[in-house]
Amino acid sequence: MKTVLFSIVLTIGLLSHTNAVAGDVKAGKAKSATCAGCHGANGIGIMGNYPNLAGQKADYIAKQLKAFKEGTRADAVMPAMVAALSEQDMADLGAYFASFSIDGTPPPPPVAGEDSSTVAAPMTAPTPAKPAYVADAAAGKGLYQSGDKARGITACIDCHGKDGNSTVLINPNLAKQHSQYIEKQLTAFKENTRDNAVMNQISANLSSNDIANLGAYFADTSAVGEVKSAPVVVVKSFTGDVEIGKTKAATCAACHGADGNAAVAMYPSLAGQSEDYLVKQLTEFKSSTRVDPVMAGMVAALSADDIQNVSAYFASQTLNPKVVEANAKGKKLYISGDMKNGITACVACHSIDGSGMAKAGFPAIAGQNATYLKVQLEKFRSGARANDKNSMMRNIAMKLSTKDIDAVAQYMSSLK
Repeated sequence: MKTVLFSIVLTIGLLSHTNAVAGDVKAGKAKSATCAGCHGANGIGIMGNYPNLAGQKADYIAKQLKAFKEGTRADAVMPAMVAALSEQDMADLGAYFASFSIDGTPPPPPVAGEDSSTVAAPMTAPTPAKPAYVADAAAGKGLYQSGDKARGITACIDCHGKDGNSTVLINPNLAKQHSQYIEKQLTAFKENTRDNAVMNQISANLSSNDIANLGAYFADTSAVGEVKSAPVVVVKSFTGDVEIGKTKAATCAACHGADGNAAVAMYPSLAGQSEDYLVKQLTEFKSSTRVDPVMAGMVAALSADDIQNVSAYFASQTLNPKVVEANAKGKKLYISGDMKNGITACVACHSIDGSGMAKAGFPAIAGQNATYLKVQLEKFRSGARANDKNSMMRNIAMKLSTKDIDAVAQYMSSLK
């Protein structure tokens, strides 16, 4: 029953998901006696390393119980605890703990004659050891609300809501959660001992101090006042020679624009794209790892230095995106994915504003031509494009319908 901390993705409070089995609060209470030994009779964990379940999303609790049972979420204790639970049992337990308020206030009094003797009393939590690092709750709130674009850290608030009050059924509440548990799970995501594609990617960029700060913030979110994020000033530096690249890029202008802003929707805009990403694509066009008959001819005569310089030039330019209307369905897929159909949220790799993660090799997609984005997603879906890391894009795109692709391409194009 130990809940996921930040599922990604950041999954902003937009995706709706309903369990196949409806839970029953009264039945869940009768089945919760075993759980109470660690998670408390009212869903408030008795120790810092046990998660609070009070007020958590019922769907989320049931989902985690199922994952423990199926072995897709590893834990030394939980598999044995859930081994005998049916799908109905899981739904009932989810409904019961969800019936409490987030601070453990009990639900309305039971009906006359209801037996409450099966629920164990909570135990007293021991005093935790004083940490070596004095965590900064305000810094944790700033990171939670705004992320850190310079380090490729996505804002948590977009998936887990203001002060950790998630409005998405499949995303856990973090409000009033034990800070020690939050830190434990973030560390597990960072070290890849807990598997979640979105959280593994985001947590990889968190330092141990970041994790401690986030934990400190959730120790008492009401104790932290308003925080303002300092403006991020990113000083761009390039491996290639921008001026030499400008000269070499003259032949690219017909399709991609002299400054990297493509005028024709079928061609990608290259302005402001990551230099490393552009180098990778041009190199793979040359080696035929990425197949395109036009680009193969264009890069055939380019040396490795030419490729580096051309990439530096386009990376140094400023993208001038066109005004595109956002797409609500596309936004849901981009921010939240589709858990039911196994579709990972795009935000995990391409960031909330579509700026990508240059250090991780994930391209910026904000303001890109929607027609181009659509074609590339279709190519990943069919396998015609296969130069993605570990088949990540192919595995996602193959689960997208044509309508999904249309919607998410339009939404990405609308990002600024």
